Amino acid sequence: MSVVEGYVYHTYGPDRYVRDAVASVLTLRRHDTKRPVALYCPPSHQRTLQQYGLDSYFQYIDDLPEENQSIIGFKHKLQNFSPFDRCLFVDSDMIWCRPLDPLWIQLSAFPFTATGLERSDFFFGGPKGAGVAIDYLLDRRRRTMKRFGLSYLPRIQAGMIYSQDPELSGEICDLASYFLSRRTDTHVRSRLNEGRSEETCEWSLAMAMSSLKLHVFPWFQGHNSPQLDFIEGLTDYDTDFENVTCKYYSNSFVYMLRGLTNHTLKKSLIQFFSALPGKGDYMNVTPFVLHFGWLHHKQPFRDFSARTWNTLTESNPESIPLSIQAE
Repeated sequence: MSVVEGYVYHTYGPDRYVRDAVASVLTLRRHDTKRPVALYCPPSHQRTLQQYGLDSYFQYIDDLPEENQSIIGFKHKLQNFSPFDRCLFVDSDMIWCRPLDPLWIQLSAFPFTATGLERSDFFFGGPKGAGVAIDYLLDRRRRTMKRFGLSYLPRIQAGMIYSQDPELSGEICDLASYFLSRRTDTHVRSRLNEGRSEETCEWSLAMAMSSLKLHVFPWFQGHNSPQLDFIEGLTDYDTDFENVTCKYYSNSFVYMLRGLTNHTLKKSLIQFFSALPGKGDYMNVTPFVLHFGWLHHKQPFRDFSARTWNTLTESNPESIPLSIQAE
């Protein structure tokens, strides 16, 4: 009996999020017409898809219970949303950019993994502003690790999580929920206090993976990168994202500067530091996934999603060729 590999999306909230998922799947089918796609969403999203005949974009659709309609609610319960033998859980604000067989081959070596870095910095779970300096000086990150018996704390980017072992997924998610319940015993700040509407799952999953000695899937791999952030000025693309390349600096400090919100400052600092000897090496990379995780860089994806939805809903649904190819 063959092993079934598939993609798992989830949506909740306003209808624009299920529209994003449709737009993402449209780009997925440019590069993978064989693997099935699952969607967990509330009944209102299912009705929206059925209204326009777009439920056919997904080979498996099931209800997302109200208690799971949040970042924590879903990603701390992945074992309950695993319809395939091998599941790749992905966010809906993603554009797929290249053939995906090589990615699946690499992921198959892991019982469970998530994209990330071996070591997190002090911003991961800590203050996002100047207050991080206090955490650094007091070494609060190390205190958290010692308190919970961890020798390292990775950086998790939970937009892409892979599992082929639901039992292990359950163990990881239960442990992550436990760490979340102990947040006040860590150096981690609640994202709710930063004006966000939801708590993050990433630091708790990182602690769970460290505790169980599970390795992250390297986020930055040059030409083999599983996902890269969309950054205006560092990404070349057309309006439909059919051809995408990212400017990827091989020096980690220079590439880290991409996160600065001030475009002029970011451009100036990258130009300055990349001009230093040995700091300017870069690659023009097409990642497997272009991820629109930065709020201040989401508009091109929003435009693409809205335009895609308008085009599809004005078309005859039966004329849209998104069915799975026969093996």
